[in-house]
Amino acid sequence: MTRRTVDASFCRMLEGYSLTSAEVLYRMPDHPTLLQTFMWQFEDLAPDYPRLKRFLDHWEREIEAIIHSVRVMHQGLIAPREIRLVKDAGRLH
Repeated sequence: MTRRTVDASFCRMLEGYSLTSAEVLYRMPDHPTLLQTFMWQFEDLAPDYPRLKRFLDHWEREIEAIIHSVRVMHQGLIAPREIRLVKDAGRLH
């Protein structure tokens, strides 16, 4: 008998993790008038975003660049299925 295993990424989706993108606009101390961007895509847990918060905390502690703004984009990969009932001549399709 073959034993099947569930994909770890799928299990994380069931726990609520989903695709998240973060765009960080920042300035370097040696070029304060130049606004630069850093894009990062990862799995995180909305709406608290613990992984993003850990990353931003690390950035503020370890990186000299000053964060100007952060834009977060989030897309749930597993959502409740939409069900539409269509009635045609007394039959349900």
